[in-house]
Amino acid sequence: MDRNDEEILKKLLPIFKIEAQDHLKVMFTGLMGIEKSDPEKRAEIIETVYRESHSLKGAARSVNRSDIAVLCQSMESVFSALKHKEIILSSRMLDLLHQTVASTSKLVAGEALSPCEESEIAALIRALEKTIQKQKHAAPAREAAGDMESDTVAGEQVPGEEKSPAVEPALIAKNCASPEIPAAVVPVPTLTGTIRMSTAKLDAILLRAEEMLSVKLATGRHTGELRELRKTFVRWKKERAKNRPCKTAGREAVKEIDDDKSFLASFESGLTTLVKAAEYDHRSLGTMVDALLDDMKKTMMLPFSSLVEIFPKLVRDLSRDAGKEVDLTTDGNEIEIDRRVLEELKGPLIHLVRNCIDHGIETTEERKRKGKPLRGNIRIGVSSRDSSIEITVSDDGAGIDALKVKAAAEKCGAISREEAQSLDEHETQLLIFRSGVTTSPIITDISGRGLGSAIVKEKVEKLNGTIAMDTQPDIGTTFRLIVPLTLATFRGVLVRMGEQLFVLPSANIERVARVKKEGIQTVEHRETIALDGQTISLARLGDVLELKTGADRSGSDDSLVQVVVLGSAGKRMAFVVDEILHEQEVLVKTLGSQLSRVRNIAGATLLGSGKVVPILNVPDLMISAVKVAPISAGAVVEGPSKRISILVVEDSITARALLKGILESTGYDVTTAVDGLDALTALKTREFDLVVSDVEMPRMNGFDLTAKIRTDKKLSELPVVLVTALESREDRERGIDVGANAYIVKSSFEQSNLLEVVGRLT
Repeated sequence: MDRNDEEILKKLLPIFKIEAQDHLKVMFTGLMGIEKSDPEKRAEIIETVYRESHSLKGAARSVNRSDIAVLCQSMESVFSALKHKEIILSSRMLDLLHQTVASTSKLVAGEALSPCEESEIAALIRALEKTIQKQKHAAPAREAAGDMESDTVAGEQVPGEEKSPAVEPALIAKNCASPEIPAAVVPVPTLTGTIRMSTAKLDAILLRAEEMLSVKLATGRHTGELRELRKTFVRWKKERAKNRPCKTAGREAVKEIDDDKSFLASFESGLTTLVKAAEYDHRSLGTMVDALLDDMKKTMMLPFSSLVEIFPKLVRDLSRDAGKEVDLTTDGNEIEIDRRVLEELKGPLIHLVRNCIDHGIETTEERKRKGKPLRGNIRIGVSSRDSSIEITVSDDGAGIDALKVKAAAEKCGAISREEAQSLDEHETQLLIFRSGVTTSPIITDISGRGLGSAIVKEKVEKLNGTIAMDTQPDIGTTFRLIVPLTLATFRGVLVRMGEQLFVLPSANIERVARVKKEGIQTVEHRETIALDGQTISLARLGDVLELKTGADRSGSDDSLVQVVVLGSAGKRMAFVVDEILHEQEVLVKTLGSQLSRVRNIAGATLLGSGKVVPILNVPDLMISAVKVAPISAGAVVEGPSKRISILVVEDSITARALLKGILESTGYDVTTAVDGLDALTALKTREFDLVVSDVEMPRMNGFDLTAKIRTDKKLSELPVVLVTALESREDRERGIDVGANAYIVKSSFEQSNLLEVVGRLT
């Protein structure tokens, strides 16, 4: 066992202990109830205890507790025989089972066993096995006597079962002062500082606690309104005092003034008391809500180690499949993160690690040639940053070739040739996050589609996070993911456009400013402003969101506009807003499954006033702001393209018909060939847009056919998809060598998989 496995095992043991105590509790309850139950209920209990012993055995094996697994195996064997009515449950058998559960409970608790106890456990196992065998041998006699169905648990002797002590004393006497067997010990579950609760219940409780935030915001709003009311009253009283009647007025007028003064003093006193009470209630409620939310957030927090514990085995398996030698190191495992964040990050991290192995780490021979350590290294680290965390995934591999990325982006149509020429190296590297961009020479069932990195970016942005990348040739690549520590709440800035309010995440706001209108310059048909000595692109939030905001009400000074500078993935952009109101704590609400992906919107929140306000998705905003302008009048729109023609090469009649049917049902024009030579003949007689071929065929196989296509000047750019049962790494590499564009293994074949690959290549 290597060091990583030992670390994983060390972390799994406490979890196993809790799980084992649950299994033992059910088993003990079942054994206690089995004596008092009727035959129908007894069969149900036997099934339950059988399943629990089987589950506990599997759990024990997963943490290398073979001593516990052996005892569980014995119990499982007994209940399996009882379940199939191969033996009768007697009093002696029940005693043995109680003792076995008690011994298992001791082992789970981690108590050190004396030589006497070890011998007792060994004797228990032998006694159980011996009893099962004797009863099975006596089963024909019992069946003939008609007592097979009795399921006896009374004290009578069962045919084929000797009257003897619970276990063999001679085996124990060697190590014990007394051969007496202690009475069966009841396995009382240890009371620990933890309980087990379904995540659904925990999520429901947290949701209720989060709802209290809106109450806190509402009381704050009401307190503010009362405070303003008191200020208004004080101002009114001062104005009235200036205009009160002179002292020479009549006696009735003076009396009226005195009555007014008395009423106003009483009203002001009551209002002041009410304001103070509201302020006190707001502070008290705010403190309680904050404490409740903090405590509930802590219940949702899990250490980062709970996520990365799956990666040592993943790295080992992936590197073995790739024919590479790779080590994994992790840092910051003790840092606690919201469980919901960890669940969302699992997929992205798996993809990044797979990319490090597939595309980053070189083969042993290549690393040796470069003078690098023969074993590659992947590092996953996490660190805290205020209310967010930074996760890094890095490798010491070959780095990302910017020229290859640019060529791949052009080839798939992600950028035009003119755009490619204007990109610097860093901007080019970021193209890997565009859908469809991949530097892999071949599409397989696990990589090469250019979707993974785009999905990683989308997942991170869904968490209101950002992703960045740094790479250096032959030194390695590092991905940096910055995401919130928790999904429940975050700090946001409230802005206004026209009559509509929006929330911008504070984490994405670099600064807010007032800019003179004459300072807005137009560069290459885009507005820009100068801030901190840098030129920043400017967009108007109302235009980006396609709002009809009406007149600009950004302030009394028409010469100034308010802007919010946003940052995402290393890019900055300024947005003009009508008004920047204030920053506050925001409770995030999802839009529901019906609106799971709305452009520019990440979610919504509820203000203290009860108003629902959209939370803006900053990465989406920045993309929308630089979108290509709508098609102008008179622009030519291309009509539908010609029907795509595909050549299917397959010697099996069934497989050939299946592929033809799948492709034709999607609208492709399909021609078939029975082997490589037949396919070459077809390729000379007409033009095709793609070839889908089997590998193992008579006369000419798929590898040779692909090689022939690549050496033909007219056919060299024709996409080739190999669909085959050959799934070894060597076969995949041969597919790459001969120039195939995709390699789909039949064992993992799915119709949607084939259609997605064909669509991408055509």
